[in-house]
Amino acid sequence: MNFFLPLLFALIAGIAMAFQGTLNSILAKIVGLLEATFIVHIIGVVVVCIALFGLRLGEGNLSKMSQAPWYSYLGGIISVLIIYFVVASIPKVGVANATTAIIVGQLTTAMIIDCIGLFGMEKLSFTWIKAAGMILLVAGARLMLIR
Repeated sequence: MNFFLPLLFALIAGIAMAFQGTLNSILAKIVGLLEATFIVHIIGVVVVCIALFGLRLGEGNLSKMSQAPWYSYLGGIISVLIIYFVVASIPKVGVANATTAIIVGQLTTAMIIDCIGLFGMEKLSFTWIKAAGMILLVAGARLMLIR
């Protein structure tokens, strides 16, 4: 895959996240925060089961799950926290403000992971250009959060 296609996938994921947070918040207003988080994950499990077992879209490596490091399974727990906190924040601050905070937190953490090569990820060098980009992002985020 070239460099553009993965970035396009990430862009689509970002668009989907804005819709997901909004729709999950609507559901949570009716059934409750934790209940909406539960429902969303159950639906996700059903969709993945259909793709994996019904449509056979997987790579056939499910039998290797015992070879993954223990900490790689923390993503499941983190997924619950993400959905819960997004659903809790959007009705209070709005989709744009919540997404702004999400992006700042996500990018800051991602830069740290890249710079130290956390969890065995490829270590990418820190540059002052990246730092300047982060400062501009935070400044832009601050402007987005002005009421």
